[in-house]
Amino acid sequence: MSTIVDCIGLVRTYQSTAGPVRVLKGVDLLVEEGKLVALYGPSGSGKTTLLNLIGALDQPTAGSLIVCGKDLSRLGERGKSALRRKQIGFIFQAYALLPTYTALENIDLALRLPHLGFRERRHRALTALDAVGLGEWADHVPDEMSGGQRKRIAIARALALRPRLLLADEPTGGLDSRTTQRIMSLFKSIAAQQGTTFVIVSHDPLVAEAVDLAYDLHDGKLVQRTDTTISAIAAPAPAIEPRSQPAPEGVLM
Repeated sequence: MSTIVDCIGLVRTYQSTAGPVRVLKGVDLLVEEGKLVALYGPSGSGKTTLLNLIGALDQPTAGSLIVCGKDLSRLGERGKSALRRKQIGFIFQAYALLPTYTALENIDLALRLPHLGFRERRHRALTALDAVGLGEWADHVPDEMSGGQRKRIAIARALALRPRLLLADEPTGGLDSRTTQRIMSLFKSIAAQQGTTFVIVSHDPLVAEAVDLAYDLHDGKLVQRTDTTISAIAAPAPAIEPRSQPAPEGVLM
């Protein structure tokens, strides 16, 4: 089983008018392929900062970070962009949906980045919408949906890319317990079928019950939880077709 995320001594310091603020103080994290990992901690503890570093959206002040076999310190902006475009999926708290585009069009737009053909984009988009229970809402714009439905559209958009690594910032925030269980069951199914790795920032206790490992981020460092119960969620998950194999090392996608 290959390692997808390898953080060693990760430090992130920001400058402020009051002086430097050290958010991460030497984070070590190892995530293997096909695993679900949850990150917990109070607001402002650095969970989203860590997620952004792993997703190559920010760079650490110190430490090493290898993602999908790539040493991020050795990648320029073009290399990082290629990594995000093909191998890393994101679920953001703010949905980031275009208000004048339908659910289907929002997903289709994201699938144009890896230069997929029209038929493949449409097939993936409709399959992902069905997987989150919103197949009948494909032609609706975000303003015609509830907050929970918009959240599921954002999840479907990330899943349709079939990334090797999926980074999710509060993916179940605002969802009821039944929908949360459905989404986590779907994540577990995709991890098992495709080998997709999930790193999830959450405050939801139901997420901790579904993942393989859970960590608490306090005072800039990660501590693994020892009381996490790994439980299989009973709700069946619709299958997502296997993603394509990642390109060979060194090939920009």
